[in-house]
Amino acid sequence: MQALRIVLLSSAFNGLTQRAWLELRESGHEPSVVLFNDADDVCRQIEAAAPQLVICPFLKDRVPARLWRDAPFPVVIIHPGIVGDRGASALDWAISLQQKRWGVTALQAVEEMDAGPVWSSSEFDLPAGLRKSELYNGLVSDAAIYCLRDVVEKFVGGYQPQAVDYADPAVRGRLQPNMKQADRAFDWREPAEAIKRRIDAGDGQPGVLADLAGGRYYLYDAHLDHRRGSPGQILAVHDDAVLVATGDASLWLGALRRAPEAGEETFKLPARHLLADLLDEVPRLEWSIATHPHCEESYQPIRYRRVGKVGELTFEFYNGALSTEQCRRLQRALQWAKRQDCEVLLLRSGRGSFCNGIHLNVIQAAQDPGAEAWRNIQAIDDVCLEILTAPQLVVAGVAGNAGAGGAMLALAADVVLARQGVVFNPHYQTMGLYGSEYWTYTLPRAVGAETAAKLCNDCLPLGARQAWRLGMVQDIGPRDEQEFGRWLLQAAKQALLTPAWQAWRERKETLDLAQLERCRQAELGEMRLDMLRNRRQFIEKCGNFVHKRRACGTPQRLVAPWARQGG
Repeated sequence: MQALRIVLLSSAFNGLTQRAWLELRESGHEPSVVLFNDADDVCRQIEAAAPQLVICPFLKDRVPARLWRDAPFPVVIIHPGIVGDRGASALDWAISLQQKRWGVTALQAVEEMDAGPVWSSSEFDLPAGLRKSELYNGLVSDAAIYCLRDVVEKFVGGYQPQAVDYADPAVRGRLQPNMKQADRAFDWREPAEAIKRRIDAGDGQPGVLADLAGGRYYLYDAHLDHRRGSPGQILAVHDDAVLVATGDASLWLGALRRAPEAGEETFKLPARHLLADLLDEVPRLEWSIATHPHCEESYQPIRYRRVGKVGELTFEFYNGALSTEQCRRLQRALQWAKRQDCEVLLLRSGRGSFCNGIHLNVIQAAQDPGAEAWRNIQAIDDVCLEILTAPQLVVAGVAGNAGAGGAMLALAADVVLARQGVVFNPHYQTMGLYGSEYWTYTLPRAVGAETAAKLCNDCLPLGARQAWRLGMVQDIGPRDEQEFGRWLLQAAKQALLTPAWQAWRERKETLDLAQLERCRQAELGEMRLDMLRNRRQFIEKCGNFVHKRRACGTPQRLVAPWARQGG
């Protein structure tokens, strides 16, 4: 296929936009990104670039009429809904109404939002119990990439998009209103499963506004539990979550956001952190894999099972962020797992991201953000050290995207196995940080010193295939989550039988602990300047990230050379 000049117009360089950018590059194109800021400025940038095609993988803003009305190029919107579906709350309604089938549609921009002719569509079965963020980053993202490829192929072939015929019984989608908090509202006397579905439908953004502990909070990260009590009452606390009674059972809530007052900015925090003193009289329920290795509790952010010679340690932290406390819990779990009688330690993520490093929201909420960041980075370093010094062969199972310190945490393992379609961001500089997590040891070990420096300086994402070619990943498994879990366990079992095992074992036996310590101290010396002296505006960048403030422009690293030169 001929290389095309394609602009990706997006509200943010989020996970789906990154996947689209990577997919186009893998296909031989050189996509250029424009982040939506001011409508006139967006039009000027795109018109000056003179692309052949504009694709909008994640656009919360209306496409300016100047772009789609008279432009010599089509503007195609990737909409997370089935053919005929319209509106900004497509996934919220799909989950709330328990749709059995859903999909993604690529349609041309016209005056009415989501009403243009269709270029491509892809449908999938919609499993029950998915959160909106899981659905978006999983099945929707996969279908969107299919549509992206299809649009490009059809564009090259001269295809003309087809208008939607609402009289056709095969067209099931309809215009849906934007979901409001009134549509999400519930009573704590309702069944736990029904309440969870409402929270799942608002997961990520905007959350579900509800009364809790005498205040108003947006709710996220819900998990079913069997315990019962007076509806709306907080029954218990475990780790960072609170257990709230419903009409028939209860729900663990892992994250909350306080409803803001006029002019106030609030953001998500672990539920226990936000409620704090209000929980003084609430019972603490304590369990961990060290005290309850065969725990049957429904809510287990860290869990372990033994399968033959493989000990599988799964960690699942909301949005992939690890606070200081979460790092300590994971460190203790690793210490326990390392003492078990298994030859392979499989360290894998659960739902959502693999890991994105330190917990910027908890840092932002601290009385002294720099000091909390300093504690957090040392705690995650300790986690990486436990992985590096494990006597077992350590296999990292990267089931979701990994960024910054989370990407380096995976590289501390002996073997990295990734799920197809995951995205790595092995860099720190966009957050004003030098980086730690032993990256100056593990990244050059995996890809070589020159490539390591380039990855950290370029600040660009890597797809699983590119990471494999560079040596960061040893193999890539199926995209389907269930299939990946089975494949991952089998691959961990087989790792001891591969010829590479001897080399891995020798590398373990010759691990230079003194060199590890030198790398750590050198990294922390740089991070001290970044976190405690704010050398590169980490505190300001952390605040902008946490408050989801829009970028003031498109970073030059995302602008293709042809776009700078006007096509």
